[in-house]
Amino acid sequence: MHHKFSGTGIALVTPFLEGGGVDFIGLEKLLNHIIEGGVDYIVVLGTTGESVVLSADEKIAVTNFVKETVDGRKPLVMGIGGNSTCAVADTIKNTDLSGYDAILSVSPYYNKPSQEGIYQHYKALSATSPLPIILYNVPGRTSSNMSAETTLRLAHDFDNVIAVKEASGDMNQIMKIIKGRPEGFLVISGDDGLTLPMIHMGADGVISVIGQAYPKEFSDMVRYGLEGNQKVANELHYQLYDLLEPLYCDGNPAGIKAALKVLDVCGDKLRLPLVNVEKETYQKIESLIKL
Repeated sequence: MHHKFSGTGIALVTPFLEGGGVDFIGLEKLLNHIIEGGVDYIVVLGTTGESVVLSADEKIAVTNFVKETVDGRKPLVMGIGGNSTCAVADTIKNTDLSGYDAILSVSPYYNKPSQEGIYQHYKALSATSPLPIILYNVPGRTSSNMSAETTLRLAHDFDNVIAVKEASGDMNQIMKIIKGRPEGFLVISGDDGLTLPMIHMGADGVISVIGQAYPKEFSDMVRYGLEGNQKVANELHYQLYDLLEPLYCDGNPAGIKAALKVLDVCGDKLRLPLVNVEKETYQKIESLIKL
């Protein structure tokens, strides 16, 4: 089970129509694009998927559509998280998880819980979830860091807590987790730009944003990195490096949606309160892609 989630996972965007609805034609095109590009697994309803602005019915429609379109070609992860432990547990209990292989659950946001509160939150989810859980630490969005000690405590205490997506950017914290983790527990990068350095330190891969624009190049980089071919991995890393700054400067997923539009994979429509990238950012993304 753990091996399914090493390598390159994709934090899937949710394409929207100009009228505001979900663009299922664009979503199908995107799914085939990343699968043909050789990624290892797909994450649905994450931050990049704008899950917080999808209705309950839309979430069901999207997860079912992804499951049917992928049709077993790649493992699937469903994002289910929130800042109410009871509500997240209820969602897990009442969601059709068939066809999915794991849950990605973000550390509680806004409440700013203590480390003990974070631990107790995931303990409750562990007792509820029929699927393995991937922890998600992203302090830039939650305003609350999950410490290395809390991550390791969860990793050692609960067999169905199988991995952490680490997006703290704190390399010392990440090294503590890699050093102290139990056998089989995966450390997954949540930052595209730090993926290769993290792999060199012993991490197991990434849940990537840019990888859906360049699935072959990015997943090849990860693969070469994991195989220890640092020279080729570094070359691929620097091929995409210049695109990272404009991809994120006006927020995610605005940047990646702009790139996908330039590549004619799907449109760049977002839902408020998110808006499209600035004109200058779009032009920079376009110029870098068309080099």
